Amino acid sequence: MIDPTHPYELEREIVIRARPETVFSYFTDSTRWAAWWGAGSMIDPEVGGKVFVRHPNAVEAAGEVLAIDPPRAIVFSYGYASGEPVAVGESVVSITLSEDPEGTRLHLRHGFADAAARDLHVQGWRYQLSIFANVVSSEVNAAAVDRIDAWFAAWSEPDAERRNSQLDLHVAPSISFRDRFSLIDGIEDLRPHLAAVHRFMPGMRLERRGPVHHCQGTALTEWVATGAEGDERGRGTNIFTLDAEGRIAGVVGLWTETGTTP
Repeated sequence: MIDPTHPYELEREIVIRARPETVFSYFTDSTRWAAWWGAGSMIDPEVGGKVFVRHPNAVEAAGEVLAIDPPRAIVFSYGYASGEPVAVGESVVSITLSEDPEGTRLHLRHGFADAAARDLHVQGWRYQLSIFANVVSSEVNAAAVDRIDAWFAAWSEPDAERRNSQLDLHVAPSISFRDRFSLIDGIEDLRPHLAAVHRFMPGMRLERRGPVHHCQGTALTEWVATGAEGDERGRGTNIFTLDAEGRIAGVVGLWTETGTTP
């Protein structure tokens, strides 16, 4: 229902690869709130509590919490200390969270008293929610390097029990893996695939070479495959998709040199 005092609304919806409880914590903790707004920003997460934003360019905005229902919804007023283009308390932001197969679906509505002020905020929210999603995803995937190294370690581990233990810790049950030798869906399909690697290419190892680059649940890194004598068999780049728990949910392997290993 449109608020008759703020009839001009903008809406935006995004999906973040994190659980609703994790996403909502960025509306209830001032340190996390400041992580996506700017240093010095703060929020008091109760009805009537202060909302304060200090943007990196020193522009300040403020308001108060009007309603809160953790971890599903928060409503707060919003306006600028300068009074332009909206004075403090003269617009209303509503954010709701819901479960999504990839994590959390965030729906934002921002209501204004006039259309011109609304239009000035369209790109601002497009940008701010992008920053928000990246900050949340970076927390969820803080262990991305360790998980990716565990992926390569599992490929290099000849002992089935230790290999499967690594997979169970770091790989989603619905894992998909694609490269020129693989079309794998599900961890129970991956287990015998890796066992075959060690049966037909004993001593084969995969190692990460170079940094892991991560952005909003997608990570990229380079690798090298070596044989039992340490001779190089191939190299390439892996693109990893990480789920809402930070586990590896999908891998695409791109070979940059011809090799014989899967």
